[in-house]
Amino acid sequence: MPEATPLSPESNPTLDPLAAARRLFAKLRESLSAGNSSLAALTHLIASELGLEVCSIYVARPGEMLELAATHGLRIGAVGHTRLRVGEGIIGLAAAKGELMNLPDAQNHPGFAYRPETGEDRYASMLAVPIRRAGRTLGVIAVQSTEPRTYAVMEAETISTLAMLLGEILSAQGAGDITAAGLGDSLSRRYAGHPLAPGIVRGIALPIGRSTGPRHVLADDPAVEISRFEQAMTEAERNLDSLMAEHLPKGHATREVLEAYRLISQGTGWLERVRTAINDGLTAEAAVDQVGSELRRRMRKIADPYLRERVADIEDMIERMLTALGAGTAKPDDASGMILIVRRLGPAELLDWHRRGIAGVAIEEASSGGHAAILARALEIPALAVEAGATEAAHQGDEVLLDALSGALILRPDPEVTTLYKRALAARSTRAAELSAYRDRPAETIDGTHLTLMLNVGLAFELDQLARTGAEGIGLYRTEIAALAAARVPGVVAQAAEYRRVIERAGTQRVVFRTLDLGADKMLPGETEDMVENPAMGWRSLRVGLDRPAILRKQLRALLMGAAGHRLSVMFPMVATVAEFRAARDLLDAEAAKLIVKPTSIEVGTMLEVPSLLFQLPGLLAEADFISLGTNDLMQFLFAADRGTPKLANRYDVLCAPVLELIEGLAAACAEEEVGFSICGEAAGRPLDALVFAAIGVNTLSMSGGAILPVKAALAAADLTMLRPVLRELRRAGAAGTSLREPLATWAREHGLPI
Repeated sequence: MPEATPLSPESNPTLDPLAAARRLFAKLRESLSAGNSSLAALTHLIASELGLEVCSIYVARPGEMLELAATHGLRIGAVGHTRLRVGEGIIGLAAAKGELMNLPDAQNHPGFAYRPETGEDRYASMLAVPIRRAGRTLGVIAVQSTEPRTYAVMEAETISTLAMLLGEILSAQGAGDITAAGLGDSLSRRYAGHPLAPGIVRGIALPIGRSTGPRHVLADDPAVEISRFEQAMTEAERNLDSLMAEHLPKGHATREVLEAYRLISQGTGWLERVRTAINDGLTAEAAVDQVGSELRRRMRKIADPYLRERVADIEDMIERMLTALGAGTAKPDDASGMILIVRRLGPAELLDWHRRGIAGVAIEEASSGGHAAILARALEIPALAVEAGATEAAHQGDEVLLDALSGALILRPDPEVTTLYKRALAARSTRAAELSAYRDRPAETIDGTHLTLMLNVGLAFELDQLARTGAEGIGLYRTEIAALAAARVPGVVAQAAEYRRVIERAGTQRVVFRTLDLGADKMLPGETEDMVENPAMGWRSLRVGLDRPAILRKQLRALLMGAAGHRLSVMFPMVATVAEFRAARDLLDAEAAKLIVKPTSIEVGTMLEVPSLLFQLPGLLAEADFISLGTNDLMQFLFAADRGTPKLANRYDVLCAPVLELIEGLAAACAEEEVGFSICGEAAGRPLDALVFAAIGVNTLSMSGGAILPVKAALAAADLTMLRPVLRELRRAGAAGTSLREPLATWAREHGLPI
């Protein structure tokens, strides 16, 4: 076959990409119906109809190789001879990553591998798309052009659809997977992660990737496919309703997570994109699958964890619709003792798996604030956000250890590792029974120092932890969580009802409501985020509230209404100046003056997260009723270390002399002015840190529910009169700012303290 004459859209402006794609799909239907599915004929047809200079198909061969099987535009003599290893060249990288690569200047990409026999030195741009079927990579389709350019979204979607079709063709022809089973599949593998819901569990692997994919890609009648799509939507909704009705009866606290999920999964433009793809000639299942694939590609480029979690919710609904269309993943009716290993997971799917008896779950792409993580904690399912690759490496039936405490997933563990975890599980069971004895005991040290331990929560159903842990109230109620879950800020009446429920469930115990902490990694619903280099130090939290006083006023009014006849504690986040705090408090006072029925008392405080407040302390103490030190943000601002950067995760420690000096001074200043002081954040929930804070004069800590009993146990075993002189010497020796954690931990262990 002679080399093609360039027919790119740029050289032929009359070529309409959408019309060309529709015409191509129509001709492909005719060709396949006639039994003409040779790869050579397909590459020629694709290139001709889309005006492409080069279209090539590489097919997987044994030994993790990719062989050029057909081409239009490259030299025909290279067919059957040119081979690339998986991970080699752009073609090999696309196969290895399992994702599209769109390069305007492929030859200058560091991964480019030149093969002179192909004659491809004249081509600059390349679009390479892996050909996958039922989780297996069967090859790669690539298009090239002489002009350096990035292929348009429409072109990329068209080639992705063709890759889907080629997956069916290659699978039918018996093509093998590039990752054939080998020795590595029987070896133990360990994957790091971070806990989403605490626990340790041993079980059998149940890896679930994407659905097997559509069996039929091209459709004859778009109207019929639209009807199938609408029916699938109805069935998916009906199944979700049934699931919620059966397992989360009306009034159940966790229903709010699922209801928020429903709003998000229905309230985006992805449904219209599916309809457009169907009208372009795809079957309903192929259109749904294509939109899902595009979402996954875009998701990888999103840094905002909240937006990434919203994509997970949509993908969850996509999987449910594929199931309704007959293209979903088959699930076992009984998953008892199994550990689910998935790339992404939405809350409805997690609830379904919980109904089937799943013992634990490892998710490659998840965050602790996502719907699935929130639901996992509520359902007490051990859950881990695990590094990429676990889903591919796991095989159904493998033994698995899921450690959602230290953060590890171990596939096919060695016998000695299994033995160690058996002992750990037994010890954990014994320890849990021991810790339960501290529930109704005060948080008090041997020398008689009493601490107030409070909870950090974000949804009403988490208040169940008050009774389970013996916490003395809610030190931080994150009011933005419900707003983020619903993708909108609720109205005054709805907010007031929520706050009333929280206060009534807490009974006589104190609840500190933090006003909306939106911005940075928590997008304000309805806002378009400006691209800024440091969003954590940008337009967020109280800055949003003061710039948009209508939002803040509504929330303050709702808090006052919800707390009518009760005590109200309001805390403002991200305060940088006393003037900002005063302005926010003035808004609260103005709203309170409008009400007839008011709270019995109102106290107003601030999070201390911004270092500038440390230099305004006298003015702040004169204005605030209480101060809560937020260790997470304060540490990142104090040391200019982004807490989301892995390389800096353990570089700076709250247990260092400068930070302890700061905290001790704050605690003393607050005590002198009779202003309440507490520490809120991850550090407060670590037993060793809690002991040190108590030793330097901090008497209130606010933490997650799972940390309350371990901290109580550590306090009950400690004598602060013995710790204080040791701490004083270590602080003097570590004045240069080095961490004191190791020597303090050594001392604690030597004295039998459970840290």
